[in-house]
Amino acid sequence: MLDERIARFASRKSGAIAYRETGAGQALVLLHGIGSSSASWLNQLETLKGYRLIAWDAPGYGDSDFLLQEKPLPPHYAAALHGLVERLLLKDVVLLGSSLGCLMAGAYAAAHPERVRSMILLGPAAGHAGDESKQRERLEQFEALGPEGLAERRSPTLVGKNSPREAVELSRWTQRRIRPQGYRQAVHCLTHGWLAEDARRFPKKVLVACGSEDVVTPEAGCKAVAAAFPRAEYRSLPGIGHVPHLEAPATVDALIRDFA
Repeated sequence: MLDERIARFASRKSGAIAYRETGAGQALVLLHGIGSSSASWLNQLETLKGYRLIAWDAPGYGDSDFLLQEKPLPPHYAAALHGLVERLLLKDVVLLGSSLGCLMAGAYAAAHPERVRSMILLGPAAGHAGDESKQRERLEQFEALGPEGLAERRSPTLVGKNSPREAVELSRWTQRRIRPQGYRQAVHCLTHGWLAEDARRFPKKVLVACGSEDVVTPEAGCKAVAAAFPRAEYRSLPGIGHVPHLEAPATVDALIRDFA
């Protein structure tokens, strides 16, 4: 059933980047997290109307090519995103990021503020500012478990205690399909990124939202991310974990409509 639903939004490719697209209207570019893919936005692709939704597979994910840099940083992902934005002739986009996707969104918005109308950041990963102990921990776990083991162990920790079973199933679906090289590159990006620095360079509207049960990027850190932007507001999402768009799609859709 999940395979059939995802297959309705066939993966396309432009240059080096694969993506899923539906709808028409204001362009909303969806950027997934480190253990995920474009398919994680399935609920929004199905239910969010009135927008042109473009859910990318970050470099090294899905059918997207790996980055040429062995140890990429957020600007390298931002450059890949800019290539996609250029090829799709997008001039005015709203960026919707989840977790690591927020770090990429911040880098892109800082580099190309003229292309970004506003941003919505869900459970933003702020980066570890070069703390390589975090990198070793993630990579050791990945090497020990592999994509399948990571999906089984990590997916239940991403959601709130009362989240629907489907949220865990969709999380597992995406994590099982992680490509090791792409994951290692993304871990390096996360380790050496620092969202607060890019935040200061984006003067437009930002909404930061975090689940009250998020144990991956807890609320204290997400509030600090919001405070780093010149024009950001913060919203707490009661009873929700780290992946609100999987757990409470109606809530996220309403956030988007109200803000974007």
